[in-house]
Amino acid sequence: MMLGLEFPPISHLFEWPDFAFQGTPLAMNKTVLIYLAAMALTVGLFLIAGARKSLVPTGLQTIAESGIDFVDSSVVKPTMSVGGEKFMPFLTSLFFFIFFINIFEVIPFVQFPGNARMAMPLLLAVVVWLIYNYQGFKNQGLGYIKSSLFPPGVPKLLYILVTPIELLQVLVIKPASLAIRLWANMVAGHLLLVTFAVLSAALWESTYVGAIAPFAVLILMTGFEILVSFLQAFIFTILTAVYIDGAVHPEH
Repeated sequence: MMLGLEFPPISHLFEWPDFAFQGTPLAMNKTVLIYLAAMALTVGLFLIAGARKSLVPTGLQTIAESGIDFVDSSVVKPTMSVGGEKFMPFLTSLFFFIFFINIFEVIPFVQFPGNARMAMPLLLAVVVWLIYNYQGFKNQGLGYIKSSLFPPGVPKLLYILVTPIELLQVLVIKPASLAIRLWANMVAGHLLLVTFAVLSAALWESTYVGAIAPFAVLILMTGFEILVSFLQAFIFTILTAVYIDGAVHPEH
């Protein structure tokens, strides 16, 4: 029996037709629903957990408090100086929001990570860019420009080379690296899962035994994608903390 192996076109993997308000700025598709669901999950988690003020946390309160403790101990304390705790609400919300978007990759009947579309990673990167630059000017005034473009300890002649690089880094490289890293990792994971899913289905139609190996890999890759969803949310959040702290405390 011939192996009916046919991979779907790329448009079927990343582009979803609008099903409501077509042709308007309010158009709705699968990706938009993922973003809305991730926002609702993030807000709902902390609203419900905050309403339960039990001394012994259970359920959602446990998840929320564990998440806050994780961001505090693994993001804020290792990377930020005194005063970094005031960014805890933003960083915690950012971590959970990105994680919820990513984890839809392994949710049955959804199976798509919203961050595999560049729009949301780019928007989040722009928000981070605005925040750390605002904090830089707020805490250093115009000295933020000097500390960003003319790092101390560099021989003056080297500023001819260093200053354009630092300008490019502040304006482009930092936000671009945030967006591209998140987007590329979620795209790669989605393509891998689709590849092994299609291969398993094709082999199952021709020989049941032959489908065992790719299906086992598919299960392993699904577990790996859960880890990647968490790690990418963590990396985005910790780099955000580093950039904000660098703008507020240039000496660090």
